[in-house]
Amino acid sequence: MQKTTFIKHEEALKNKKWYIIDASDMILGRLAVEVANILRGKNKPDFTPNVDCGDYVVIINSDKVVLSSDKAEKEKWYTHSGYIGGLRERSGKIMLQKYSDELVYEAIKGMLPKNRLSRQLIKKLHIYKNANHKQEAQQPVEYKIKKN
Repeated sequence: MQKTTFIKHEEALKNKKWYIIDASDMILGRLAVEVANILRGKNKPDFTPNVDCGDYVVIINSDKVVLSSDKAEKEKWYTHSGYIGGLRERSGKIMLQKYSDELVYEAIKGMLPKNRLSRQLIKKLHIYKNANHKQEAQQPVEYKIKKN
């Protein structure tokens, strides 16, 4: 009988990798699920739910991400400033045109568990609207996601 082993925090810090993902023509939900799994470390054999054993992710070309079906026309995104009358409503088309990085960020954040660890995990995510990014020094490896 084999025992389940849990990775320690110190061991998890040793093997962190940097991945770069091109979001061109990718469906938002499928991208968000894959990135959330990489951030948590669920793609590794030594996954431990209570330890940050995930990797860093850089997403480029967030302007070219796609919403499935007719969400661009029908779905609305809401934010509130906290003041009276501060509710802001945006359609999917406007979110894709002007705020694509926020759209991708919120989709990935929604896929993470709601706890202290997720607030630590989301800091390992870097999103850029075009192909230029600041993480060349970390030498990120390209990560391929199926577009189907």
